[in-house]
Parts: sequence; C-alpha cells; structure tokens
Amino acid sequence: MKIINVVGARPNFMKIAPLMAAYKNASGIEPMLVHTGQHYDERMSDLFFRQLGIPEPDINLGVGSASHAVQTAEIMKSFEPVVLEHKPDAVLVVGDVNSTIACGLVAVKLGVKLIHVEAGLRSGDRTMPEEINRVLTDSISDLLFCTETSGVDNLKREGVSAEKIFLVGNVMIDTLLKNKEKANASKILDESNLSAGAYAVLTLHRPANVDDPVVLGRILDALEVIQQDLPIVFPIHPRTRKNIAGSSLAGRVKTMTDLRLIDPVGYLDFLKLTSSARLVLTDSGGIQEETTILKVPCITLRENTERPVTAEIGSNQIVGTDPEKIISAYREVIDGHWRESRIPDLWDGHAAERIVEILTERL
Repeated sequence: MKIINVVGARPNFMKIAPLMAAYKNASGIEPMLVHTGQHYDERMSDLFFRQLGIPEPDINLGVGSASHAVQTAEIMKSFEPVVLEHKPDAVLVVGDVNSTIACGLVAVKLGVKLIHVEAGLRSGDRTMPEEINRVLTDSISDLLFCTETSGVDNLKREGVSAEKIFLVGNVMIDTLLKNKEKANASKILDESNLSAGAYAVLTLHRPANVDDPVVLGRILDALEVIQQDLPIVFPIHPRTRKNIAGSSLAGRVKTMTDLRLIDPVGYLDFLKLTSSARLVLTDSGGIQEETTILKVPCITLRENTERPVTAEIGSNQIVGTDPEKIISAYREVIDGHWRESRIPDLWDGHAAERIVEILTERL
C-alpha cells in the first residue's frame, strides 16, 4: 500500500515526523514523502528536518512563497504529475496550510483516497485562510484523524459519516514528548543570558495582528508594560519584522529595551525557550497545544481558537488584542492566580502509532 505523505510548511514538519517513524514498524505500507517547498529557507526547513529525524523527501516540488491563489495553484500543478506517476493508494495531508488543501484537491480529483491528520478543528473565523483550508480539506477526505473531541463533534455536525472519523490524539505532541529531553540540552538560555522562569516568549505572525498597524500598536501597548517587569524573547517572523520596520511602530519597538527581537530558531531551541518560560504570548495554534503539555501559561492574542481544549482544560487563555485584557492575564500569571491545567485525552505520545494501525486495518 503506497501512501504519499505531504509536508509544506514548518507546522507540518512536527506532525509528519512521528508518522514517518511509525511507518517503519508497520508491514504492508510503502510511504513516500513529498515536500512542496511552501517553506523553503534552510534555517526553518532543512534544520527542522535534521533535528526531527525526518527522512529526506523523496520529491521536493520547490514551489516557494507567493499569494494564496498562486501558491495553491502552483502546488496543484506540480503535485498532479507526482500522483499520476507514482499511483498511490492514498495521499495523507496534515494541518491547514495551502499545501494541505492543494494536494488534497489533486488527490480526490484523480480518484485517490485522501487522509487528513488534525481534522475537524474549527475557529469559526472564516477570515482566517487556515480555516478555509481546514473546512475544505475535511469535506473531501476519506479518513479524518482528530486531535480532540471538538474536532469529532464539528465533523459530525457538518455531516461527515462517523465511520470516517477517528479520535487518535495529537501527532505534534508525539514530537514534543520524543524531543523534550534532547531540547533540555539546548544552550539557548545561556547564549541569550536568560534564567529559567524569568522571561516570557512571544510569537506573532497572523496577518490580522501584524498587517494592521492599529492592531499591532495595541499589542505593543501591552508588551511595553510587560517588558518593564519581565524580558520578552521574540523570535520574530520575517513578515512581522518587515511590517514593523516599514511603519511608525519601529521607533517604539526600539525603545523597548527588554523586548528582545531574535531571528527564528530551530525546533529544539524553541522547545527549550518555551518549556523554561514564565509565560508565552502567541497567536499560533500549535503553541497553544505545546504549552498545554508543558503546563506553561499561554496568553493567546486572538479572539478565538480552533483548539478549544487548550482553553477548556489546558494552560491557555484567549484574550484577543485589548491591551488591558493582555495585561490582566499577565498579572494573573505573575500573581500566581493562573488555573491548574490538565492534559487532554490521548495526548500521550502515541497518536501516530494509532493512525498507522487504523490505516493498516482500513486501507
């Protein structure tokens, strides 16, 4: 049974790594790995492959960055000949990036079964490109693997047959648990002159937050206050750096001496940063999950989340971009009033094994 596994962007790498490892223990599956090249720079693509032990892609489409429409179209044009040549029994996609929907569409139009890992997640916000990708991919998939019960409920509500839906846990957590000890050896705290528990980590990349100077300015209002108490380490996304540099906000950021902008870092260094932080401020979905496992307080700078279990029982609190709400949540952490968190069901490091077992039975 030949399965083409697709990765395209950084969040995909942490999700595909445990699957590629689990295939090694499965009989009767011939996995292929296709990298679309949606994220293609050495530091943030090749480095992740090396650190996570992902095998070299069998095929790299090398698509690169572009607008959503152009990128999706280019991935489809490049992926179709791969499917036609290799004639897989199934195509497996992960997450919610443009590579996910593009390769999914190619597969189903060629009559190939489609498997979606991390299915059913919904923020309810159709202005997010990722939400569109999630909804469309789920609607055309043959097998849907969910990380949390909200995903199962969403799919059933949308009319997906229960026979296609499986609650298996979270493959990204498989990767975290496998690499946590290795990440502990990272020297990034020493190199950055940081002490465990005495700093915050910030990530900020969503267009709704970083493309609008008014919204970004409101977030900076809160960061200005927090960095006076606690250093904020900010591995800054190229898009965010560019937007700040090209706006009137650049001067404000320069005056914040403890808002420490650094280049993006590899997976192990970032895991060390987040696991040792007093708190994390983010607009990322995956980081909400990782901090839940690490039991590190997470303040999410969005009005919604597609991962509600992290806010229901995990360490995550959704605050939006109101400076007062951000600072209020920060004070809760510092004053020791953050609620005790729990680990979601099946987030135990064995999700990939469950998926491969089901694939063996069902396909």
